[in-house]
Amino acid sequence: MENTSLENRLDYEPRTETIEEPTHGVHIGLLGNYSDSDETRILLTPEACGLITSAGIPVSMESGAGVDISFTDDDYARYGVKIVSREQALHCNVVLSFLPLRANDIRKMNKGAALLCMMGSTIFETETIKALLDMHISAGCLDNMMSHHDVPIFADIIDEIDGRSAIMYAEDALSYLGGGKGVLLGGVTGLNPCEVIVIGTGTSAVAAANAAINTGARVVLMDNDISALHQNKRLCHPSVELVAIHPRVLANHVKAADVIITGPTSNPFEFPKNLSGSLKETVYILDLTETHPSVSVPRTVAMALSNPLVNFINEMAIKNDFKGMISTTPGVQCGMVTYEGRLVDKLVGSYTSLPSVDIRVMLSASN
Repeated sequence: MENTSLENRLDYEPRTETIEEPTHGVHIGLLGNYSDSDETRILLTPEACGLITSAGIPVSMESGAGVDISFTDDDYARYGVKIVSREQALHCNVVLSFLPLRANDIRKMNKGAALLCMMGSTIFETETIKALLDMHISAGCLDNMMSHHDVPIFADIIDEIDGRSAIMYAEDALSYLGGGKGVLLGGVTGLNPCEVIVIGTGTSAVAAANAAINTGARVVLMDNDISALHQNKRLCHPSVELVAIHPRVLANHVKAADVIITGPTSNPFEFPKNLSGSLKETVYILDLTETHPSVSVPRTVAMALSNPLVNFINEMAIKNDFKGMISTTPGVQCGMVTYEGRLVDKLVGSYTSLPSVDIRVMLSASN
């Protein structure tokens, strides 16, 4: 993504409409990405916003927010979205941003408002948390929330797209145009296919294995927990080989691998350094714990996330506001980082050395 401001990428100035914030209910403020970041993904498409506005829920979007997914302000405006400045969008009582906001933007929000985002490194910064606490912002990370069926739906969507996109990256890296040797990942008649190792058994690893097998490659999915391999057998294509991580077995597969995709494993695992010398010179390696290939397909991400998010926002409106959503939905409580001026995420508390409380205790005390 070009390091230019959103305003400079538009042909006209944003309309400066005054937003009269409701004293109750839900008013969505949709933000774009920071111009100095490499993030390309946003949370809602124009069509999804249309479903929200048609339900009587106002949506105000920062001008140019859809540029990374190739949608214009007019595309959103046609679905009833008000195009406003970033500052005006920040004044809505429910603010949506793919990545957590920085402290200076948080302090521009209305006191007591809500922030919904995906987990990001900014949420572990002390300055960010203090700003959320000072402004009494109820901040939640969607990818830590659970559905009514106890499914981390937002996290699973991103993981699946990351896994599938990882194979797209590998195909490009092996091709001549991508700087590789000009090799096709899948085999053709008379030639052996490339060999792909996927280490891990999470959603992203399974998606990568299935995407690779669909190209015609030979795929081995490895993990250090046999029970996890058994559980993922029903999720993987029948041609995917599921193999336990064993030093000798791993070494043999690594020597033959053209592509190695690594992700979270059931038990802690570190790739043996002594195997580095066994790798093919042309091997392509991608670590899904450090890289998010889904940034290359942000429109797909927005379309996929929009489906559950529309239902999420509609349920929020039925429950009157985000506070009502939190108090009645245990799955939402799982993703909360701050709530009404208190830090409620123990992990974030340990990183920032700030005291945290259990949100369930807070909610029970208020009832």
